[in-house]
Amino acid sequence: MGKDVASMKKTASMLAIWISLASNVVLTAIKIFVGLTFQSQVLIADGIHNAGDVIASATAYSSMRVSSKPADVDHPYGHGKAEVLGAFIVAIILAGAAIYMGYHSIHALFEPAGAAHWIAFVAAVISLIWKQILYVYTMRIGRQLNSKGLIATAYDHLADVYASIAASVGIGLALIGEHFGYAILAYGDPVAGIIVSFLVLKLAYEMGRESFDILMERSVNLDQIEQYAALIRSVPEIKRIDRLRAREHGHYILVDARLAVRGTLTIQEGHDISRSIKQKIKAAHSDVDEVLVHLNPWYEE
Repeated sequence: MGKDVASMKKTASMLAIWISLASNVVLTAIKIFVGLTFQSQVLIADGIHNAGDVIASATAYSSMRVSSKPADVDHPYGHGKAEVLGAFIVAIILAGAAIYMGYHSIHALFEPAGAAHWIAFVAAVISLIWKQILYVYTMRIGRQLNSKGLIATAYDHLADVYASIAASVGIGLALIGEHFGYAILAYGDPVAGIIVSFLVLKLAYEMGRESFDILMERSVNLDQIEQYAALIRSVPEIKRIDRLRAREHGHYILVDARLAVRGTLTIQEGHDISRSIKQKIKAAHSDVDEVLVHLNPWYEE
């Protein structure tokens, strides 16, 4: 049953990442084609941004494949951090895209405004709707599976939503300006692009910081630690918790506990206590993959 559940989770995550990858390829082609055909600079820039998303999705896919491999001699704790590393790379790609969009938008303020076309506006709106659906879908699967790679891909989709909003607003304002004779509205696009570039950069920073913390083996939050401690204390043979640590290792958590029990217990009794603790924690927390228990002797004073 456990293998079937793991297989189903892997299938769901790989389907989500394949949909993301295919969507990014299609949207890149549409945006660049429409942008070049109708001379829409914002769509060309957004298309180039989407090309970076193709790389980001491919990176997430590769890291998720590696992270799903079982533990081996060289990697006894599994390959979970490959997914975190992939998320960190996606954050760097997002930051690069944000800087590119910001530079392009600032540069456009000093250039003559180009003519807008309604087809470019429709392409931007379709991208906005498509990416919002992908964001909701990918984030839901990513949180269900606690997949850092999928969550990073979802945030990448969210950055595209921001970019598509900027493109839609910019092209829409330009169309309104052309219709009513307000030439200044043609510059609504680069202004919106500057704002969005800051939003995407902030998103990249937050995602990169979280990935970096996990790579540096930051402890899980205190509430989770206390939940593990409560389960340990529920075992009557445990006299004292000497040390309790837990860290994320990609899409799963490793728990390390040093516990005191009566020094007169047999090895078999100690083994049974350790196994009971492991089973309790893993049964209550499906994201815990391993519980390492070290027993210290305790004597009544």
